[in-house]
Amino acid sequence: MAAATLSPFERRVADTHISKTDVNNLIMDYLITEGYPSAAQKFAAEANIQPKSDFSDIQERVQIRESIHRGDLQVAIELINELNPDLLDTDKKLHFSLLRLQLVELIRQSFTSSDSALVGEAIEFAQNNLAPYAPLDAQFKNDLERAMALLIVPKESWNQASSSRSTGSATSQVQNDFGALAELVDPSLRRKVAKDVNEAILQSQDERREANIRYLVRARAWAEQLARDKKIDLPENMSLGLDGDERTSPSGNGHNGDTEMTGNNGEDATRSGDAELARYTNIPS
Repeated sequence: MAAATLSPFERRVADTHISKTDVNNLIMDYLITEGYPSAAQKFAAEANIQPKSDFSDIQERVQIRESIHRGDLQVAIELINELNPDLLDTDKKLHFSLLRLQLVELIRQSFTSSDSALVGEAIEFAQNNLAPYAPLDAQFKNDLERAMALLIVPKESWNQASSSRSTGSATSQVQNDFGALAELVDPSLRRKVAKDVNEAILQSQDERREANIRYLVRARAWAEQLARDKKIDLPENMSLGLDGDERTSPSGNGHNGDTEMTGNNGEDATRSGDAELARYTNIPS
């Protein structure tokens, strides 16, 4: 009775059923788009799928991602320029985010190294590379000022942050030491920038910025929420509609020689705004 209040489109989205072939194609699309060449190659062999993309095409994006993840921004920028010389010139927001992250890494090094000259190098880098962006947009100016504010954080706090990163311990002390600036030294910033770069490269190559499964999950979550808002009786937990209600994931969950985009699977998926993806599938996000 209540289901009649949904439009045909809403019902179609809510009742979406995915075949095993569609599931395999979604997984392959995810692995290629997000940049897991080793896992994609292994999954293609296991699922007997002929991928549309050459795995070698993914490797350039993987190298850029890994450079950003380890904080080597200069290498990442050089690799981006080799891949697409116009990308950072046309996408100033992306270029600024890379340069700001590079500044954060330079400031981090200046506090965790015994080389006193590194502080001056960080300031000079900001003056030469980031200051020209400040007049272009108020957000650029604000973001640059917040990054420069890291220079007044005590050395002891930087050492504590470095220790927390290496041991994976709780970051409550880091939050207390850095306050509103804590997000700038959190590993999630590297992951966010890497994700933005990956999407920008895909778009520049006339590819989708995101894997199809992300659109599917958002559409399903939207339809489910709409149904609940209209007081339609739904089970508390709903599967995505996979054959046999299986939770299908590629062998190794993307670990087979590939660096994770976000690291801790469901935990980071929630942090990065992919909570719905983590809710419906255990494919790494």
